[in-house]
Amino acid sequence: MKFGPGQREIWAGSATSLGGVSNPDPRPDEVTCTPGPPAGGVEVLPAREVPLGGPRAMLVRRTLPQRSRSLVGAWCFVDHYGPDDVGVTGGMKVTPHPHTGLQTVSWLFTGEIEHRDSAGHHAVVRPGELNLMTAGRGISHSEISTTTTGTLHGVQLWVALPDATRHTEPGFEHHAPEPVEGPGWRARVFLGELLGQRSPVRTHTPLVGAEIVLEPGTTLRLDVDETHEHGVLVDLGALEVDGVPVATHELAHVPLGRASTTLVAGDEEVRLLLLGGTPLGESIVMWWNFVGRTHEEVVAFREEWQAQVERDGE
Repeated sequence: MKFGPGQREIWAGSATSLGGVSNPDPRPDEVTCTPGPPAGGVEVLPAREVPLGGPRAMLVRRTLPQRSRSLVGAWCFVDHYGPDDVGVTGGMKVTPHPHTGLQTVSWLFTGEIEHRDSAGHHAVVRPGELNLMTAGRGISHSEISTTTTGTLHGVQLWVALPDATRHTEPGFEHHAPEPVEGPGWRARVFLGELLGQRSPVRTHTPLVGAEIVLEPGTTLRLDVDETHEHGVLVDLGALEVDGVPVATHELAHVPLGRASTTLVAGDEEVRLLLLGGTPLGESIVMWWNFVGRTHEEVVAFREEWQAQVERDGE
């Protein structure tokens, strides 16, 4: 496992980079994530606010992982931020940091972020366009909001790689999905298959990811894969998911075994992300930016990264 050359930021037990793509806690907890308990109905998961950065801390709203449910399919981390005035918060300034055993999914509603990684990829994240980075056996990257960004608003998501492919080579994919629309709704499907659209982006377990916008009062019945569990993250407005009220910033978990789910918008426009997939079926260990399988493995990742940045800093 190698994180790549050219990393000059020394990590010494506290993160100086902005979270959501990097855990900023000085002493982050090691979290063992397992599939949640079987759910008979829709479960609503509240968000907790996490301050990121320094004195002008930007807040993110984190709905995964949490105690009651740490995975939705292979989705293992959901951070939702903004809209933030970059002139006040300072924007996103994520210096080079490592990842293992996961894919990062960046999706923006407003603003732009510049991505660079140790595998040589350089891209700009723009609204309505997917940037997916596969960490595999190890990668490091930085993410910085562009100088032209006045408002930053989006999500940072992680997908845990299954044991069979988690040591794969690092990679990067960009995809700008075409919008699809119907009476009172429009959508962009960035992963998997939904609403007659199929994303070409490769995933290592069956997944779906889509942004959906509903006009006020719209009812949308979605045909979904009944072998998937789903999460509905509400960005704007409020809606009902299969009859259960879900407020702005909350994540609704829809259990396996449903061939359809019904979304009903309230009196205002609703924007949401639908995230789903087959259960991972494996326990994972998350600490800082690493996803592994055991405590000892994560310790080894940490020590290798620390040794590498110290060598690069010489």
